[in-house]
This record gives sequence, structure tokens and C-alpha cells, in this order.
Amino acid sequence: MQISLLLALQILKLFAIMLMGYAIVKLGLLKASDSKALSVVLVYLIMPCVIINAFQVEATPEVQKGLALACVAAVAVHILFLVITIPLRKLLHLNAIEQASCIYPNAGILVIPLVQVLLGQEYVIYCSAFVAIQLILLWSHGKFLLCEEKKIDWKKVLLNVNILSILVGVILFLLHIELPGSVQYVLVMMNNMIGPTGMILAGMAIAETPLKRIVLTRHNYVTVVLRLMVYPLLALLLMKPFLDLAQIPHADAILLTVFLPSITPACATITSMAQLYDRDAAYASSLYVLTTLLSIFTMPCMVFLYETLK
Repeated sequence: MQISLLLALQILKLFAIMLMGYAIVKLGLLKASDSKALSVVLVYLIMPCVIINAFQVEATPEVQKGLALACVAAVAVHILFLVITIPLRKLLHLNAIEQASCIYPNAGILVIPLVQVLLGQEYVIYCSAFVAIQLILLWSHGKFLLCEEKKIDWKKVLLNVNILSILVGVILFLLHIELPGSVQYVLVMMNNMIGPTGMILAGMAIAETPLKRIVLTRHNYVTVVLRLMVYPLLALLLMKPFLDLAQIPHADAILLTVFLPSITPACATITSMAQLYDRDAAYASSLYVLTTLLSIFTMPCMVFLYETLK
């Protein structure tokens, strides 16, 4: 129950930052379109630093086993989300942005700051397993979905700066290479920017969209229910066998770093990608904001249910 309450408090803090982004556009200091520059900074600069920083931990046997468990569980969750979307997209007539918003939760921008507060910096590496797998899928399947490409350009996927940062982080981790203190200090500073930057971006992106339209558009709640209730409950059922079979220390906390991303709002990167590829960024951001607002209530409930499984 304590983790659930702390989680609700942290979400409220991040949502307050989003309101600041909303305010600077409403006050005429910036335009909503200016958030595209911030999207580039977030996707191509901050995220790579966060990923590399997460792997800067000692590669003890215990950490390696925990990372393997997190990777297997994260792969299972993503497969589940991709498979369940196939029948739902036809049944509920989901467009590309709605499908992407359901499949891809806000794993990095929201969860990494939450894991740091709730469990400690040493658990971020396990959360990075989910982030790494999501990034690979997001820049392959997700980009394919949003851009309506005929085929996936794997060369561009593998050369994406976020994928390269994962490879760099893993190599440093496996070879026990510790970066100089000054470099780590810079990475930590960038790491601390991910939550605020993502929320300011979201606030700016929706500032020119009437909030009344976001809240009162009934079709938006199809995505909301799927992202915040249906998909998390399915992920919760998936976590049960992992909790029962895992035979390593702190397995429940490690698996929580996988479950937490699966219950978060729609991925903020969907809004960034929609801006980068000239799709309906306002609609993507509307889903992001609505799911973020309502996740204040749903995420603590889901974590409470998770705690009852232990």
C-alpha cells in the first residue's frame, strides 16, 4: 500500500510539471509547434544518456540474473500487447495512433523517475530491460505503424541513436567498464531531465487543443480503458507465474520494474514521433494527457493488486 501511495504522489508531481508546459504556451511565450524541437532533444539526446547511465552498475551474478529475469518478462509483456492488439484493432476500429498508444506505454519518461524514487537507482537497470525492448519495437514496428511504410528499414532501426545507446550500455556493462566520474556526472544530470522534459513537452503539445474536446470526446476513452485497465490486467495475470517461479533475491521488486511500465499512460514518444513524421500529434498528445491524468487513479490500484500477488 505504501508504494501505491508514493506512486500517486509522484504522478501528481509530474502532472504539475506538465501544467507548466501548458502554461508557457497559453501565456504566449512559446507556440505548441515549438515542442517539436524539444521532442528532438528528448528522443535523440536525453534518452540515450538515460539508457547508458542505467547500465553503469557492477555486473554481479545477482544483477545479471535479475536482468535476465527482467528481459524475459519484458519480452513476454510486449508479445502479449502486440498479439492482443490484432483482434482489438478490427473489433474497435483502432487507427495507427490508437494502436501505438495501447501497445507502447510511457516506459522511460515516466517509469524511470518513479523507479528511482520508489525502489532506488540500483533498480533502474532492470527497468531498462523493458525500455530497451520497447525502443527496438517502437522504432521498428511503431514507426512502421505510424508512417504506414510498406516494409521496415532494419538498417535505420539498428542505426537509431537509441538502439545504439542500448548496445553501448550493454557492452560497458558486460565488459565491466566504468566511465570516468565526470562523464557519469553529466549522464546523471541528463537522467534527471527525462521526467520534467517529457511532461513539459506534453503540456506544450496540447496547449492549442481545447481541453473540453480532450475530456468530452467519448472515443478517446476506448484507448484510455485499453491502456490503463485491459492491458495492465492482462500484464498482471502474466506476472503471476513469473513471481511463483522466480528463484532469485528481490524477484518481486525486479518484476515490479517490468509491471510498472506496462500500466503507465500512453507513450510520450508517440507524440514526439507523430510530430517528427507529420501525423496527428495533437490527437496523440490528447490520448497521452488523458491517460496520464487518469493514471493518477489507475496506477496505484494496479500496483496494489500486484502487491497482493506476492
